[in-house]
Amino acid sequence: MAVPPATAGQNNPVSATSLSLSDAQALALKNNPQISFARLTALASQQVTREFRSSLWPTVTVDLTAVDSEPGSRITAGALNNPTVYPRAAGGTMVTQLITDFGRTTNLISSANLAAKAENQNALATKEQILLAVDQAFYNALQTHAVLTVAQQTVSDRQTVSNQVDALFKSKLKSELDLSFANVNLAQAKLLLLDTQNNENAAFAALSAVLGFSNLQSFQLVDDSSPSAAPPGNVEDLISTALAMRPEILALEFQSESAAKFQKAERDLLFPDIRALGAVGDTPVRNPVISPNWYGAVGVNVEVPVFNGFLFTARAREASLREQATRERLRDLRDRISRDVRTSWLNANTAYQRLAVTQQLLDQANLALNLAQARYHLGLGSIVELSQAQLQQTQAGISDAQARYDYRLSLAVLQYQTSGF
Repeated sequence: MAVPPATAGQNNPVSATSLSLSDAQALALKNNPQISFARLTALASQQVTREFRSSLWPTVTVDLTAVDSEPGSRITAGALNNPTVYPRAAGGTMVTQLITDFGRTTNLISSANLAAKAENQNALATKEQILLAVDQAFYNALQTHAVLTVAQQTVSDRQTVSNQVDALFKSKLKSELDLSFANVNLAQAKLLLLDTQNNENAAFAALSAVLGFSNLQSFQLVDDSSPSAAPPGNVEDLISTALAMRPEILALEFQSESAAKFQKAERDLLFPDIRALGAVGDTPVRNPVISPNWYGAVGVNVEVPVFNGFLFTARAREASLREQATRERLRDLRDRISRDVRTSWLNANTAYQRLAVTQQLLDQANLALNLAQARYHLGLGSIVELSQAQLQQTQAGISDAQARYDYRLSLAVLQYQTSGF
């Protein structure tokens, strides 16, 4: 279990909340703003599909017009025609319906739909990145607490040795050099304790931040005491799984397909646009020249692009190049994920092998320290020998504490690199 120490000036320490790794993950999924941002962005991208799909529906507008004019006047500037303006008050409805634009709108809809799917995968990738960050912060907090425990034990042991040497010095059984060495070792242990306390506070600050809190929270971390299993044996299977399941790859695949559809939509700008139009209305107040009092008309408009300074050609070419660039990004991402999975697998295997080595190192360092202490008390060893044994035992204890959580973290990274969750 790990609990952050009380901050300076805290008179009423807050009771720590018990927190397991699964609890931390659930809390991060609920509170972390990055997850909310990614989810809202994905929802917003879905509205783009609706925006493009609206072009397939009729457009209906209602116009209310009232005009007063000088009798017999005409509009003679600002256009080639000079229509007569009659005083009137009228209302009418205009309906426009796309008949065909030769696939441009449907390609835009498909492109937006694929882009929305890519954003959904990006939101999932963000979620898994946050979960990995939770694992890292959680194990780092446990690791720093384990190292702090080693530092506290080191200070206690070296304080005991310093007190013993001081008593022997006062009894003229040990020299001042022995006392100086003992005090130096004690001071080094206290410096180590200060550093580990600071590291633990920083680790809990990082954990609080990734869980979505703006201030430092007090948690009692619950460690999983189950034995650690060995990492998977076949890295090629892991790479195949990663290439098929990683949300980053799926997102970029959707983006590539979306870019291909958009390229087709930009190419379709070179084709005609055919629309049906209809209008109907009534003119209750009008000049007698306007007869009858209602009007209605239907028609078809064909808009054929002829020349616009090669704008549509440039847009189609730009979309084609961006689609090719997206495919290259996808290929690069596949290569990087394959490398990351292999590297994570190697790191996990190395961390697993370090477990036994660091445990053996700690056992031997404890044995060496016991022997050095016994030799020193019997007058057969020097204070230098004892100091060296103390240093080695402290380093071995720290290495063993770090190795346990380094392996758990390496497994979490391997799982993330393999499947994204």
